[in-house]
Amino acid sequence: MVNSPERTAAVLIETLPYMQLFTGKTVVIKYGGNAMINEELKQQVIKDIVLMKCVGMRPVVVHGGGPEITGFLKQLGKQSSFVSGLRVTDTETVEVAEMVLTGKINSEIVCLLNSQGAKAVGLSGKDANLVIAEKHLAEVYENGAVRQVDIGFVGDVVKINTGLLHTLLDQDYIPVIAPIGSGTDYATYNINADYVAGEIAGALGAEKLMLLTDVEGIYHDYHDKSTFISTLTFDNAKEMIQEGIIDGGMIPKVEACIRALSGGAVKAHIIDGRQPHSLLLEIFTSKGIGTEIVKEG
Repeated sequence: MVNSPERTAAVLIETLPYMQLFTGKTVVIKYGGNAMINEELKQQVIKDIVLMKCVGMRPVVVHGGGPEITGFLKQLGKQSSFVSGLRVTDTETVEVAEMVLTGKINSEIVCLLNSQGAKAVGLSGKDANLVIAEKHLAEVYENGAVRQVDIGFVGDVVKINTGLLHTLLDQDYIPVIAPIGSGTDYATYNINADYVAGEIAGALGAEKLMLLTDVEGIYHDYHDKSTFISTLTFDNAKEMIQEGIIDGGMIPKVEACIRALSGGAVKAHIIDGRQPHSLLLEIFTSKGIGTEIVKEG
């Protein structure tokens, strides 16, 4: 059904308080999942980000690329394996990851944003030492105990050097960041994009961290849709990971939210990127979508 001019005007008026609230505020968007694969969703996400910029917000985009990395590795005859939602990464795999993330995906997102009138700049964590990393040891929870596992050239963020990001944001650019970092040992590390987004959101004191996923949000029991959690506290999120309620690929996403809030971000959101214009629905409506994680109840 085509909206009438009156309805269009009413929708714009409804969004006015949110535009006023978020003008000048930094929002970090972790772009991943089906919204990076489905062409229609991809265009909608790009337009959402440009609209956010046009109404005065300061978006920062951190993107993943796991499916494309997996596909390229498969062409090379390499099978991918994961521990606690993180890819086991040997020397060849980290080279492929850097090539796919910085050479292909990053430049494509920058091009799409610029085609809609934005001023986007592509970066990796290596640029201006934006992301300093060290080897990450994956944690596996077994029978109430934690075991650490070495999964190769997978990095954990040690420091975010925000000077470059502040300069770009102040000059009305949209930074688009590939989750590749360099270590103090000069090694290249593939870093989970959720973690990079969380650390950047914390370091910038972002108003929001928004993680686009392929699920509606967090459930107490994923098989029971009535157990959906709309708001989750910082401490409850930690407990649900330890108890195994949050597991697999959702662990990095929730831990990213915890890192963002610990670092200084105001709120974090896990939202369904398969839903058209999910970013706008979260920001410009009173109900929002997905699961919101806050520091205190």
